[in-house]
Amino acid sequence: MKNNPDVKQTHNIPVPKADRSQWVSLKVRRRFWLDIHLWLGLVLGLFISIFGITGSILVFNAEINELLNPKLMTVAIPDHNPTYKPLGNIFQAGEMAMPKNAVHTGGTYPRNNGAAFKDNYLLPINTNVTESWEVYINPYTAEVIGKQLMSSSDSPFPKTFISFIFELHYALFLDEDPGYLIVGAMGALLIISVLSGLILWWPLTGKWLPAMTIKRKASVERLNFDLHKTFGFYSTVVLIPVLFSGVYMDVPEHVVPVLELFSPVTYRYWFNSTPKPDSKAITMADAVAIANTRYPTGRADWLYGATTPISTYTVCKNGVEAAGSFLHRRCVVIDQYSGVILDVDDPSIGTAGEVFTHWQWPLHSGQAFGWTGRILVFLSGLACPVLFVTGVIRWLQKRRAKRYHLSKALLNNLTEHYDAQ
Repeated sequence: MKNNPDVKQTHNIPVPKADRSQWVSLKVRRRFWLDIHLWLGLVLGLFISIFGITGSILVFNAEINELLNPKLMTVAIPDHNPTYKPLGNIFQAGEMAMPKNAVHTGGTYPRNNGAAFKDNYLLPINTNVTESWEVYINPYTAEVIGKQLMSSSDSPFPKTFISFIFELHYALFLDEDPGYLIVGAMGALLIISVLSGLILWWPLTGKWLPAMTIKRKASVERLNFDLHKTFGFYSTVVLIPVLFSGVYMDVPEHVVPVLELFSPVTYRYWFNSTPKPDSKAITMADAVAIANTRYPTGRADWLYGATTPISTYTVCKNGVEAAGSFLHRRCVVIDQYSGVILDVDDPSIGTAGEVFTHWQWPLHSGQAFGWTGRILVFLSGLACPVLFVTGVIRWLQKRRAKRYHLSKALLNNLTEHYDAQ
């Protein structure tokens, strides 16, 4: 039987007597991290594979959506005067396509000149069931292209492919609160798993090249081991921020208090509108106009509606140019009655803690670094199932080798016993 590569990689290294106690301590700590890495990998490996594959798909969710639904989500660009209709007209078209009891929850601006405007609604069916709908509108004509059912509260499974992937990625089809908490906790443990893998990968001998490459013409066992360590090493630099940002987005109410130990953080979802007697709410189009007054440059992206008497409008814009700021995304929180700006997500003026939170979505999606960032996040997601499969194979190889050595030792003992008789 061929010798399997040993993750310890230390048993043949000559150790000076003076350093022996330190070396033993190092091996004990290594054994501890090996156990942590092993059991976290075995218990959570399937889940990180799911999160990785679905995350890789979601990196290109807009492109995939348009590819699957070209008649709904894409529009022809006019040859002459290609300008959008007023936003109020677009929203009015969306409202006309839905029953009167539908609640306008938000919208998404076209991501490019050939994309449709997306308008989102919640539709109460009865006291127990609420449906989520998305209406698609040609922004150049303010005409409804079509609509589709996204999800229904009486089913854990969304109705469209990308919605299905989103819900699996963020909550494993569980109810929102427990689902987000469970996935967030898994994400935190997976960060520990990745870090423990990095500790185990670290070459104690100082031989960096073998630790960073795959050995040519190696045995199957060695190839599997090399695949695990190299995929793990090269994906770590992306996986750590992606996992942390995922935890933040799933359970911000638990992450923000930790960040506040180091720097003040204002979280935009903490703000409420202040109802006034006989006051009438401004429209979402008004909210976008207010945000555009604050940030005249850039392009509106996500719009969040005020769906309750105390909720706020939030308008997010991309491409906002600001000196000294690498991030060009801004979100403006607006009181639905007074139109007063309550808060802004603005990295150019935020505290260190706030800027840190502003980075989380761009890092998680890869959009912080354009196409390069998106491709890196895509590849790191695909690395997750590779790490899980090679890790399980490595564990089975070591179990098989251990059983072989135990059976061989038992056979030798029995042979010696009978020989002695």
